[in-house]
Amino acid sequence: MVSRSFLLFVLVGMIAAAVNVLARYFINFAVSFELAIVLAFPIALSVAFVLNRTFVFKSEDKRVAGQYGRFLLVNLLMLCQVWVVSICLARYIFPAIGLTWHAELLAHIIGVGSPIVTSYFAHKHFSFRTA
Repeated sequence: MVSRSFLLFVLVGMIAAAVNVLARYFINFAVSFELAIVLAFPIALSVAFVLNRTFVFKSEDKRVAGQYGRFLLVNLLMLCQVWVVSICLARYIFPAIGLTWHAELLAHIIGVGSPIVTSYFAHKHFSFRTA
């Protein structure tokens, strides 16, 4: 059975992913796709932190900076996965199969969704752990 907190985490993740993709889209007008993915990251990260802290893990811990630091660390590890998945899809896999319709957008959406299970447990047991 899937827990309520995991379902909320998925919903929050979808919101943060939408913020991430939209931010990347607009940033991409000024810089390369690869760099835009990285620059969109802190925007989506902050949205995800506030929503997860408020609605998913319901933390009342007053040490917000420590939680944000742990949240950042987990997400930096996940960023590596998002970046690799997005770039591999957009630059190698999609061209190889002839997919050209919004290839970067599709690649980034899939990349952003790729670490959902591992990041849930990392945030539950590390980022928002109770003392």
